[in-house]
Amino acid sequence: MQVSYFHAAADVPDTVGSADGPDAAVVIDVLRATTTIAWALHNGAEAVQAFADLDELRAQAQLWSESSRLLLGERGGCMLDGFDLGNSPVAVTPEVVQGKRLLMSTTNGTRALQRVRDVACVVTAALPNRRAVTERLLAGQHQRLLILGSGWEGTYSLEDSLAAGAIGELLVSAGASVANDELQAALALWNQWKHDPEACLRTASHGQRLIGIGNHDADFSCCAALDQISVVPTQVEPGVLRAVPV
Repeated sequence: MQVSYFHAAADVPDTVGSADGPDAAVVIDVLRATTTIAWALHNGAEAVQAFADLDELRAQAQLWSESSRLLLGERGGCMLDGFDLGNSPVAVTPEVVQGKRLLMSTTNGTRALQRVRDVACVVTAALPNRRAVTERLLAGQHQRLLILGSGWEGTYSLEDSLAAGAIGELLVSAGASVANDELQAALALWNQWKHDPEACLRTASHGQRLIGIGNHDADFSCCAALDQISVVPTQVEPGVLRAVPV
């Protein structure tokens, strides 16, 4: 398996979705979309449906009864007016999400998902489900794997690169090859911070942004917790993710 990493959706080559492109893609948004997706599905959500465009989300919401769906929306780290939830992994408890379709749009993560939605196998990863995702990818015997960070409004994200390195470490130890310098750098970053990933999340510019707008201690702790759950959010139709246990 050849593994490459790209910092943001705009960096992804045009070969995505073609015969020469990757046969699997992993989307990462540590703070906080892919952590929230993993915990929501672990806690019993029927599915998470991701939208880059808010108007599309609101139109899709009309197809679901209010009792069967939840709207998750965030821009700039803050919950959107009129939505049920923001983008916090500690808010998607079993009591809240059990059996419901979650319609979700965030500043960065849902845009990254849209960029790779035509790849044959698309999963999302965060630190809490890092090992489960890696085991699923290895079992799939993929030839070309693309790891995509969500970044922050199109720019580099320290915490997403940290998670890319965490995933890359397990893949490389199982025999995968590093296909670009971005992944080499992510591996080095993970090696530096692996003993205290929460400190890295708090150091990151987006971590500092969250600290500046309120108390997100519970979110930081949840997002930094390594290998806690075994759910692998997997795209079953464009933009729709369901839980696939390892």
